[in-house]
Amino acid sequence: MKRTAAGCMALLKREPVLFVSAAAAVVTMFFVPPSVNYGAYIDWRVLCLLFCLMASVAGLRQDGLFDQLARGLLAGRREWRLLSLLLTWLPFFCAMLVTNDVALLAFVPFTLFVLARVGRERDGIRLIVLQTMAANLGSMATPVGNPQNLFLYSAYGLSPGAFFGTVLPYAAVSLAGLSLAALWTRGETIEVRFPPASPTAGNKGRWLPYMLFLLCLLSVFRLVPYGITTAAALLGLLAFRRELFRQVDYALLLTFASFFIFAGNLGRIEPVSDWLGGQLEKNGWLTSALASQGISNVPAAVLLSRFTDNWRGLLVGTNIGGLGTPVASLASLISLKLYMRGRNARAGRYLAVFTLSNGIGLAVLCLTAWLLNR
Repeated sequence: MKRTAAGCMALLKREPVLFVSAAAAVVTMFFVPPSVNYGAYIDWRVLCLLFCLMASVAGLRQDGLFDQLARGLLAGRREWRLLSLLLTWLPFFCAMLVTNDVALLAFVPFTLFVLARVGRERDGIRLIVLQTMAANLGSMATPVGNPQNLFLYSAYGLSPGAFFGTVLPYAAVSLAGLSLAALWTRGETIEVRFPPASPTAGNKGRWLPYMLFLLCLLSVFRLVPYGITTAAALLGLLAFRRELFRQVDYALLLTFASFFIFAGNLGRIEPVSDWLGGQLEKNGWLTSALASQGISNVPAAVLLSRFTDNWRGLLVGTNIGGLGTPVASLASLISLKLYMRGRNARAGRYLAVFTLSNGIGLAVLCLTAWLLNR
């Protein structure tokens, strides 16, 4: 019993959002008893594509793609301002394709390694905060950049033109602001040298993550049925890359399923549905941005989508709402955990810089949203 309780507590600490979402789903079951209608709550297309994306990106990361990219860009003599800019741009642009979580998992440890080699560890907090904001904001620019975009793109049946026309102005403002912040540092020339890269073991399935990632993109834009992509992923992983099954974030998939049930049940509780629908109609982007500060932007997108047809406000609000509190985007917690593993980590200072920087960024993007939606 003690071992079971300890295991549950460890899981709770590691996956608090999953526990909250599951508890919320269970509570709503007292108001809307379980029935066959629950099956209609689940967006299987989103869950299948998330699984395929996570597996393919895990393979790309395992095969050293991101490490090779970073080494190629940063090795040699560089002005420190340029290095700071490149370290900020890497997660911004990579998150567009491999999600904000993966971009941070790849580049935050790499950045700490680079700073230690050039004797600039004092710049760690500033750069990691910028990278965290960059990953969260760069991910807004594509349907596969983060889970909420994939969900909203699928749930509302958006076209590429409608999606990109909505998010790209905010991504452009974000890139400009992040670039200015990255360049706001001392100018000096430093030299970055890396140890020889570890050779990647030969694997007849090294092509699989690339093929699977391409299939995912085609499925997201509805050029290939998601069932074909899911079947290809399962068969390919079983045949060539079984180890990638262990690297899929199943907690995120279960969190999505729990919030699908929670949101579906709330939609059948009329007073709650009417109130949330009214708030979203008054100001969709602001309501979803504020909701993201407390429950994170992915759950906010799943929950609020049940109560509005205003997909544009929801898309904008949950993306810019990834800035703000540390829980506004769960990817931000990844950066904090990775930073705390480094030498001489200072949690208080990190959170102070994080809060100030995110507050400024959120204010700028809220002003942008107000101007564009007047």
